[in-house]
Amino acid sequence: MGTRMIGVSIAVPEPYGSLLQQRRAGFGDPAAHAIPTHVTLLPPTEADAAVLDAFGAHLAEVARTGRPFRLRLAGTGTFRPLSPVVYVTLAEGGPECAALQERVRSGPVARELQFPYHPHVTVAHGVPEEALDRAQRELAGYTAAWTVTGFRLYEQGDDGVWRTLRDYPFAYASGLTPGVPQQQSGGLDAAEPVR
Repeated sequence: MGTRMIGVSIAVPEPYGSLLQQRRAGFGDPAAHAIPTHVTLLPPTEADAAVLDAFGAHLAEVARTGRPFRLRLAGTGTFRPLSPVVYVTLAEGGPECAALQERVRSGPVARELQFPYHPHVTVAHGVPEEALDRAQRELAGYTAAWTVTGFRLYEQGDDGVWRTLRDYPFAYASGLTPGVPQQQSGGLDAAEPVR
């Protein structure tokens, strides 16, 4: 059955997701239209296709016990000089993202992280220094907020584009209707979620 490249993320909902994706493209990031705007929970990971059913059951359990939380983006940061990345920072929701990613990574697709977990939304990666500087400067005043109501399992296709495999909404809590916010997918037609 082979291996598949998967990842788990919190989708940044519309209109924020498309706006940040367009800005990322505007900074010259060649991956902008292949990666939906997100906060990573499980970074790109090669997984044996045979374990994906068990991993799906694990993610369903994580979502079943999950609770909605507020996430607020405000301002920018960078991983330079360690890594050529500029990102929008999480002003609220960071501890909840950290706890959630630990639970996601504790299942059948366990993986060690190369760097300590730092939740963020990438807006420029691997572009010239001038473009990184511009991204950090131009989005310094950016803000957005929403309630996170679930997360999403993605797969990277042979074309390099990340597409949704399945949504994992949190259990109903605090009068909120569960669901994962809608997001456009990489400027391409979004794949139908697996149910």
